[in-house]
Formats: sequence, C-alpha cells, structure tokens
Amino acid sequence: MTYTKGFKSNMVRRMAHPNGISATSLAREVGIPQQSLSRWLRDASVAEEPGNSEESEQAMPQKRPQDKSAEEKLKIVIDAETIPEEQLGAFLRLNGIHEAQLREWRSMMLSGLQKPERPSSRPGKDTRRIRELERELQRKDKALAEAAAILILKKKVQSIWGDEDEPTDKRSGR
Repeated sequence: MTYTKGFKSNMVRRMAHPNGISATSLAREVGIPQQSLSRWLRDASVAEEPGNSEESEQAMPQKRPQDKSAEEKLKIVIDAETIPEEQLGAFLRLNGIHEAQLREWRSMMLSGLQKPERPSSRPGKDTRRIRELERELQRKDKALAEAAAILILKKKVQSIWGDEDEPTDKRSGR
C-alpha cells in the first residue's frame, strides 16, 4: 500500500519524538507493518544527515550496529550518557540500536579502561611443570652437544692415527 509523505512524516515524528512510541506499538495502533515504520524512521534519520536531501529516494541505509566502528560505538555511548532517561528511547531508535547493545558497548568500554589483573605471585602447577621441562630440555641439549663433540674428536683421532683394527705400517716396524 502507498502512503503519502505527510502521513509517513507524521508516523516518523511520533516515533522520533523524545517521548516517542516504539515502532512495534505504533504498528499495532495504526495497523501498518512494523518493518515499514522502522524503515521510514531509518530513511528519515539518513535524510537528516548533512549532505542528504529529503527528496533523495536512494538514501543509503544506516549501518547495522555490528558494522559500526569502535569510534562510532564510543561516541554513541558517550552521547547516550548525556541524554535524559526519557529521551533515550528516541536516541536509540535514531541510531538504530537497542538498549541491550548500548549496555554491552558501555561494559566493553569500561572493561577496556580497567587495569589488567596481575598474575598471582605463587606459580601454578603449569608454570612449575614448564620450568621443569625447560631445565630437562637444557640438560639434554648439553648432553647431545657433548656426544656430538666426542664423535667429532673420535673421527679426527682416526684420521690422524688410523683405525686400531688396521695393521700397522711395515716400514715402522711396529
């Protein structure tokens, strides 16, 4: 069904008003699908942004909440703190987010500002086990290096003095 611009703007005004009604409640009241009302509100908020004309039918849809950057989320959280409680619903609708998302973003921001927990001074079982394994690995590396050195020395001795299984040279008489 086609609705006039005046009717649409009246519905948007009712939703965007500081004490505005939700799109779901308004849909029940006037018998228009909630999705249509939400789209009208979203289109109206995009048209109000600088550089957009209200006649623009090809307005870009507003970003989904999960597509917003960290800076945008931070700005929304800060702006929401300055808005009186009775106007918060309209603010959230204008930004296309739910109150639960705002609470989640606020907690994310606060958790990012908290000091990281210091690990306990007493090492845990895993830490002790790692140290033991590292010591054992170092001991085995030293033993392997010694064995390699002994093999190299043995080869050098054989090349200089010859193999003990080979007969001695007849000229030397030994």
